[in-house]
Amino acid sequence: MKRCNNQGGKMKQLLNAFILLALLSVAGLSFAETGLPAEAAATVAEAAAEAPAATPPTVDKGDTAWMMVSTLLVTMMVVPGLGLFYGGLVRSKNMLSVLMQVLVVFSLIVILWAVYGYSLAFGGSGLFIGNFSKVFLQGITPDSLADTFTDNVKIPELIFIAFQSTFAGITCALIVGSFAERIKFSAVLLFSVIWFTFSYLPIAHMVWGSDGYLLSKGALDFAGGTVVHINAAMGGLVGAYVVGKRIGYGKESMAPHSLTLTMVGASLLWVGWFGFNAGSNLESNGGATLAFINTILATSAAVLAWSLGEALVKGKASMLGAASGAVAGLVAITPACGSVGPMGAIVVGLAGGFLCLWGVSGLKKILGADDSLDVFGVHGVGGIVGALLTGVFTAPGLGGTGAEDFSIGSQLLIQAEGVLITIVWSGTVSFIAYKIVDIAIGLRVSEEIEREGLDISEHGETAYHI
Repeated sequence: MKRCNNQGGKMKQLLNAFILLALLSVAGLSFAETGLPAEAAATVAEAAAEAPAATPPTVDKGDTAWMMVSTLLVTMMVVPGLGLFYGGLVRSKNMLSVLMQVLVVFSLIVILWAVYGYSLAFGGSGLFIGNFSKVFLQGITPDSLADTFTDNVKIPELIFIAFQSTFAGITCALIVGSFAERIKFSAVLLFSVIWFTFSYLPIAHMVWGSDGYLLSKGALDFAGGTVVHINAAMGGLVGAYVVGKRIGYGKESMAPHSLTLTMVGASLLWVGWFGFNAGSNLESNGGATLAFINTILATSAAVLAWSLGEALVKGKASMLGAASGAVAGLVAITPACGSVGPMGAIVVGLAGGFLCLWGVSGLKKILGADDSLDVFGVHGVGGIVGALLTGVFTAPGLGGTGAEDFSIGSQLLIQAEGVLITIVWSGTVSFIAYKIVDIAIGLRVSEEIEREGLDISEHGETAYHI
């Protein structure tokens, strides 16, 4: 009891000394000028020395440089990677139209991201959406900082904004593949604006934003399995149904006009995906190297799985299949790349390769939609496989980075909830968006224009001059 009283007396003396010191500071006086007792002055000085100094945030030049490189790599994934991959898969009369749709949609979304998208996705906190506190990037300067996964380690907020803008841009551009060769260019742009605003931004906030619903639940999505791939795949699948099948679908040959360009595009996608996945670590450290090696291992495994599956089913392994397998592996490992071990990544890639092969063959027949470039079969199926297997191979016993008390069963339920929310949310928004566009300006070109090809009719140019 006496000890408590002594401590209380000391605390009272210290408090009084602090108050007196503050008053003296305001008055511009010193200890000597006022005759402050030496004991009190010493107490104040001792307390000040023992007070922990605030540690300034660390901004590493290497982290900043890596994020700039990663942003460049993701941009290369879209322009020219995705454009060439998709363009090679359509008929030559529609090659240029696909390139235009990918390029312009990406550019449009990047601008919208700066105007209001970043603010709604990452501004403020909330279960389903952010706020308008950073609309037009107000208040953000070169000195503004963004959080990373390490306490007190920051990166410039401007590079985080740029990096995330490429994610939004490629997500909307992915949808183009589902309704290729029969949709109006203006309809693509109007749909992209609506879908980006009401589907991409809420899902991005729920998964990655402050206090987002799925983030708070503990859902794992390192680089966008739900936000990017499942989200885009549902937008594409609904579009394939609403826009309708291409004229002659199932009766006329619609073979890819240039598998060479498709291979070039797939290769650029693979290289750019290292920025997509390893860049999502936000720091140039061991976590980035884990995402990096997982990206190369899972993709290689998926190429082998798809090729083997084709050889067993069709008797031959095709180049188109191998390229598609690469994309399937990239999609599947995206949500898992930062939390599973290398051997887990190989299993994820193998599963993604085999199941996405089924997605573009068996499942596509069941769904009955003319998903022109198999957006749902690859990105939808691959995204679902990756999201669910993240809940398995993140377990430390299977080589993952999960905590010792990690529960596969519990995490699988959380992952499944994230998948279902994304499917329902994106599917609903997509259907409404297509209907609005159809009423406003119409979705589909005329039969005459479709047969002529969209290159000439929509853009007044052709991809090739023979």
